Amino acid sequence: MSVLVYTENWDGKFKKLSYELVSYASSVARMLNMKVIALTIGKAENDELGKLGTYGADRIISLISERLTVLDNQAYAKVIADLARNEGSRIIIFSNNITGKAIAPRLSVRLKAGIGSGISKLPLSIDPFTVYKRTYSGNAFAHVVIRSEIKILTLAQNSFDVFEKATGAVPEILNIDVEGSVVKTTVTETQKQTGKILLTDADIVISGGRGMKSPDNWPPLVELASLLNGATACSRPVSDEGWRPHEEHTGQTGKIIAPNLYLAVGISGATQHLAGISSSKFIVAINSDKDAPIFETAQYGIVGDAMKVLPKLVDAVKNLKK
Repeated sequence: MSVLVYTENWDGKFKKLSYELVSYASSVARMLNMKVIALTIGKAENDELGKLGTYGADRIISLISERLTVLDNQAYAKVIADLARNEGSRIIIFSNNITGKAIAPRLSVRLKAGIGSGISKLPLSIDPFTVYKRTYSGNAFAHVVIRSEIKILTLAQNSFDVFEKATGAVPEILNIDVEGSVVKTTVTETQKQTGKILLTDADIVISGGRGMKSPDNWPPLVELASLLNGATACSRPVSDEGWRPHEEHTGQTGKIIAPNLYLAVGISGATQHLAGISSSKFIVAINSDKDAPIFETAQYGIVGDAMKVLPKLVDAVKNLKK
């Protein structure tokens, strides 16, 4: 029996998210006295695949097929289900991101497996198998009992520390044949953003709300993001007003992100907004209203006018980088 962890690769490269998943899977496997199989789909160099073994993967399997070059939920669910059956996987772990949310439910149906979604800790109990997750935008928590033989878990980003546990695993490259009828997705054109850090990839995000008062006041916020090698974001009212592009909108109806640092400038902290950023490792808020809800979620807060605080932050970062 084994713990199978799906590690997504981006153009053949892994990110911190993948290592976090393998570290988590390794800890779960130790609790259950099982081995960890790290699975990825798509081409990656051996050196890159080998990095998964640094974080506790006992086996590393790379599945390659001409029909699996882009994410297709149905096709991916089928090949992962087949592998899980062959390897006797009892726990299957994904990230709680777009990919994990797309594949996990389909896999659940194929394997008749219960799902613990958005979990943020190691299982609280093995018998019965009980997992912990935050609910209501982090304002409450739930203990979820999964009674099925096979269990699927999706791990919230930034909820588990990455740690090294070298196994010396040698990557296994498997070329597989996927029936054309299984694949339903066709990509006709790809446009990649260049010269700017993607919001979902950024470790640092500087985000502005209505407290910025005007679209003309954004330059210091953009400059701060650039100095910190971060991305810019905004609340929904800001994007609705046309102050910032819609792709920067974070929240329940926008992008769900989990950076290491989220700096909220002039954002009150509505429940819908917090739902999209609550998995951030550290939240820092700047707001002139000391009673703003954002301060209840933030680890650090500055009560003050963003137009006065931001320039001072920019100067402070510049001085540190001299």
